[in-house]
Amino acid sequence: MTKIKNPIIPGMAPDPSILRVDDKYYIATSTFHWAPAIELYESTDLQNWHVIEHAFNNDEISLQGTATPAGIWAPHLSYDQKNKRYWIAYSHMLNMNGREFNANSFAIWSDSIHGPWSEPIYLTSIGFDPSLFHDEDGKTYVSILEWESRPNYQAPGRIVIAEFDFEAHKLASPWHTVTTGFTTRGASEAPNVYKRHGYYYLMIAAGGTGYAHGVEIGRSRNIFGPYEPHPSGEPIVTASPAHLFSKGDPDAGQFQMYNPTSPIQKAGHGSLVETPGGEWYLAHLMSRPLPHTTLNPLGRETGLQKMHWTADDWLEMADGSNLAKETVDAPKDAIIETPVSHDITESFAGHTYQTNFMSPYRFQHEQWVNTTERPGHLRIYGGESLFSQMNPSMLATRATSFDYSIETEVEFQPDHYSETAGLGLYYDSNNWLYLRLYWSASANSLAVGLSQAKLGEKITYLYQKLPVQVGKVQLKVRYNFGIATVLAKTPAADEWTTIVADIDVQYLSDEGVNGVKGEIGGFTGLFNFLAVTDAHQHDSFADFTYYKVLNDLDESALD
Repeated sequence: MTKIKNPIIPGMAPDPSILRVDDKYYIATSTFHWAPAIELYESTDLQNWHVIEHAFNNDEISLQGTATPAGIWAPHLSYDQKNKRYWIAYSHMLNMNGREFNANSFAIWSDSIHGPWSEPIYLTSIGFDPSLFHDEDGKTYVSILEWESRPNYQAPGRIVIAEFDFEAHKLASPWHTVTTGFTTRGASEAPNVYKRHGYYYLMIAAGGTGYAHGVEIGRSRNIFGPYEPHPSGEPIVTASPAHLFSKGDPDAGQFQMYNPTSPIQKAGHGSLVETPGGEWYLAHLMSRPLPHTTLNPLGRETGLQKMHWTADDWLEMADGSNLAKETVDAPKDAIIETPVSHDITESFAGHTYQTNFMSPYRFQHEQWVNTTERPGHLRIYGGESLFSQMNPSMLATRATSFDYSIETEVEFQPDHYSETAGLGLYYDSNNWLYLRLYWSASANSLAVGLSQAKLGEKITYLYQKLPVQVGKVQLKVRYNFGIATVLAKTPAADEWTTIVADIDVQYLSDEGVNGVKGEIGGFTGLFNFLAVTDAHQHDSFADFTYYKVLNDLDESALD
């Protein structure tokens, strides 16, 4: 039996919403403060996934000023068979201060998964994680978490459902509460509605997006409920099957639920799909902590579990348990493609570059990043410092392995100390590691040096630098299970020079940034990046010859 290995999408690919149309599968994932926004993946075998599009590419939304981890949350992908339209419902989280969680939710549609997508249709501001259900009678329903901000009420809120009239762009019914008495783990989020054998099934994420995360399900003959819970009284998929009663507990961390026997953690936020052969699978988010820690630098990834329906029409995992597995049986009729490589080699030889490059807080435009002004190179014009949440000039790709290297060659002629160009590791504007070429007044020459941000504080490695005579240098960062070493190589050199070795960067993880004790500080994941800064005149630029990421350099380190 052919096996599918989790994660099916490594690195930051959380809140997966899976869909099959004809013989192709699609997944949409959250992108938070990153642009282009709403990443869309395609597969023919459920194992190998390729980024094919983003729903928002050209300033359709504004992400400038977005605090981690706000931005675009939990896109839900659906297909209206009657009108042959693809739909995406999503939330734009604007502010999370004071646990108010101000978010506006919208829906967009397209005749093709490749777009173009419609103008956003406003749904509600009642909460977040909206989804659409297209019923057989042509009616469409929105389900969403109604966020609770009042003290002494059920936290974080309740799942509600209403009919929506997309012709009139307004609600066609009141909101109906559908999760009273539904969940033991609390923190109900991410509702999805399905219909089978006359039952409406309501699937939710429960337990918070930390170590207690799980997928729960209930059913009803009426879409507005009441929904009876699964007879097990437990999640149908989780990485931590121990019983937990946590209603009213706002903590998303739940570190006491870490399961030391499981290779994957945080399995939850599920989405269901049926294969052409009638087999059922559930896509879900998951995490893989650094060994012997509860730190997850790769963020929340996408996993897959095989499911089946019992004789009495309840959904459960194919093996009858509720423990998420690292490997699952592939569909019987699947033809598994050549495995996708998550290594990246980009030579910038064409007019465009790979679709997996993203930028924090702002969209990519030719005015600041292009491959046309100097063919065969990526030209980036200097933006604000890496602390900026407005206009940093950065191109980045998701980290997908615990053991890898990133490398580039850059040409740069700075004329001010604030002008830099280089590469590094990036979680958000307060947490990064940056190996850069700059003008050093103390060395009276160009130099390669290192700076770092940790919880908003800047660290400069003043005495570890490499003076260089020409503005052309190769740069490399070696990342190995949370430890980084940075190196440089000049055109005249035969070997790499280590600038700083063995830097502890484990904090560049969901649990290591910005959070208070017992909570998760973020849930976006680690990126690798190229960047140029210019706090002088914003007129400098650097040319990058290539960008290379090589993964899994030392598999034995997992032992």
